[in-house]
Amino acid sequence: MTTREVLAGELAAARNRTLRLVNFDDAEVRRQYDPLMSPLVWDLAHIGQQEELWLLRGGDPNLPGLLEPKVDALYDAFVHSRASRVDLPLLPPAEARAYCATVRARTLDVLEEMPDGHPGAFTFGMVVSHENQHGETMLQALNLRPGAPLLDGGAALPAGRPGVAGTSVLVPAGEFVLGVDSATEPYSLDNERPAHVVQIPAFRIGRVPVTNAEWQQFIDDGGYHESRWWSETGWAHRCRAALCAPAFWNGDGTRRRFGHLEEVPADEPVQHITFFEAEAFAAWFGARLPSEVEWEKACAWDPHSRSRRRNPWGAQEPTAELANLGGAALRPAPVGAYPGGASAYGVEQMLGDVWEWTTSPLRPWPGFTPMVYSRYSEPFFERAGPRFGSPGTGDYRVLRGGSWAVAPGILRPSFRNWDHPIRRQIFAGVRLAWDADV
Repeated sequence: MTTREVLAGELAAARNRTLRLVNFDDAEVRRQYDPLMSPLVWDLAHIGQQEELWLLRGGDPNLPGLLEPKVDALYDAFVHSRASRVDLPLLPPAEARAYCATVRARTLDVLEEMPDGHPGAFTFGMVVSHENQHGETMLQALNLRPGAPLLDGGAALPAGRPGVAGTSVLVPAGEFVLGVDSATEPYSLDNERPAHVVQIPAFRIGRVPVTNAEWQQFIDDGGYHESRWWSETGWAHRCRAALCAPAFWNGDGTRRRFGHLEEVPADEPVQHITFFEAEAFAAWFGARLPSEVEWEKACAWDPHSRSRRRNPWGAQEPTAELANLGGAALRPAPVGAYPGGASAYGVEQMLGDVWEWTTSPLRPWPGFTPMVYSRYSEPFFERAGPRFGSPGTGDYRVLRGGSWAVAPGILRPSFRNWDHPIRRQIFAGVRLAWDADV
């Protein structure tokens, strides 16, 4: 297939998922389920507005577009907070859908004229990634929605296997290549680049993510009520937010997931926990959280060939037999469900299922160069002091690995996500690590 054909297919797949996630009546699409999230209709029009900006207007907001300037400005995520978007004079749902369709038709015309190998392919890939990331954001919003479910229970997943929870593997000391370059990953984003050699000490890392059953043991042992397991900032937040279990858990062994009430599956990776909770659990377990550098080595490095793998398991693209991605399941798979997806070190389920908190703040790799969209990473790099109106939350923490909601085509071992350490609406869990001499 040509680059044009691949990009056209990825654009179509992303749009099909977007439209499924807003396939509700107007009142529903206009609702704001939680101040943390935008109304779905804002996400819909924002997706179209960003596609138009980057693919039809060359990234120049001063060039005339399909929307009036005052309407176009409503979809600037840096100007309007999520909490405020419900009160904006947004495009009605029918107009937002029509606008996105018009933009897409013109985008495909531009793509048809683009020669193979043209550098503009990166911008198309960036737009695909942006729409898919909003697909995950919209799923977060729908999971916060109160009331009867709008979505079904999700597609079936493979069974897990016993005996893997709580186990770990050794990653020996040595050099590896951290990050990627455009030659090997042409659609990688700026904070993933450039590739560079680093050396880190030996460490152990969990073979699989922490499970709900293990988390229940932490609860039963009073982990939420003993400050010794928590950082000072984490304990202050735990007390302020009255945390006592992962989000959406009830006190009777059940949870709410997309409006469905169900028993908490014991062998499923825990999700909807903050960085502070993950940090406390690790301390209680006698472990720690991995750094993102440790995480990437365990995921991507092949010590036998002394080279990076495209995916943990090798060069093959993700399939339903290798990883839980794409969003159809609406939940993580049981631990041990994907032995064929293990990394060279034997670490499993590193792509998909749950985002995994790391100890790392978001920092640029040496030699960082902003991509065409300069505001993608730079505004979020570590700086002193609280930011974005969240006093006491500290800096962003990096999450790795993707979740069950991430589109497989945009995910890589080098992909870096980040959020405030107090956030728990994201599909985030935890994988443990240990110093090698512990």
